[in-house]
Amino acid sequence: MKYCPMQTGNTGGYSIDIENAVVSYREDIALRGVSLKVNRGEFVGVIGPNGAGKTTLLTIVNGMGKLLHGRVGVLGYNLASGNGRSLRKRVGYVAQAQNIDPRMPMNVSEVAMIGRYGRLGLFRGAGRHDWAIIEKSLALVGMTHLANRPIGHLSGGEQQRVAIARCLAQEPEIFLLDEPTASLDWKAKADILELVKRIHDEEGLTTLFVTHDLDALPHTCDRVVLMKDGLIFGDGAPDKMVTVANLSRLYDLPPDVVEERHPHIHARGH
Repeated sequence: MKYCPMQTGNTGGYSIDIENAVVSYREDIALRGVSLKVNRGEFVGVIGPNGAGKTTLLTIVNGMGKLLHGRVGVLGYNLASGNGRSLRKRVGYVAQAQNIDPRMPMNVSEVAMIGRYGRLGLFRGAGRHDWAIIEKSLALVGMTHLANRPIGHLSGGEQQRVAIARCLAQEPEIFLLDEPTASLDWKAKADILELVKRIHDEEGLTTLFVTHDLDALPHTCDRVVLMKDGLIFGDGAPDKMVTVANLSRLYDLPPDVVEERHPHIHARGH
């Protein structure tokens, strides 16, 4: 993807400005005319069942998706066909934790350094400044003491901290997280959620946090977006969006089942 300056020259302060985006994978339509505006510095949680289009939403923000229709503006640039490498340096992405082979011959610092390659280019070696950024990134995620540990010898939660450090090594302005706590135990999940929010605040990032797991949704989100079947059917303050009635529609569950599974939500009203 290639990003061209917006014709209007006025982003209205939005880090992300999507209008009527349609994306299709073969016969399946992943996004069916999605519009979303995210202010600079905003923390937006995106929830919905599997297949809702949440990951595709992140993909088009990251410049990796192909639009059939609509427009995507990111950091003041419009998406067009071509090469979007220059903008992707400014957009960090953290995916779901993956199992890493214990024999992988890379330590924590080396994995974090991968995040610098987009800025360095393939043929330029890392310098003192780049290693200083790696040290800062590892410190932010609490992994300095394991900098020389083989990446495959870490727990799932620790590996996810390194993935976040790798993302921060890009020095991004936008922070995209795609199910970052999936497969983690409850303690590691809580730690990652707390870490993500702290990094968002301290680094002044614009954050999109995607999950299908309601319990993994940071309760400190500024906004919550509800997605289902490639559409956005709700967008607003968390206490207005995360209600029994909305979740019943979102997950096709009877209201009493939602209340039983998530009793803390009942107090937020319907």
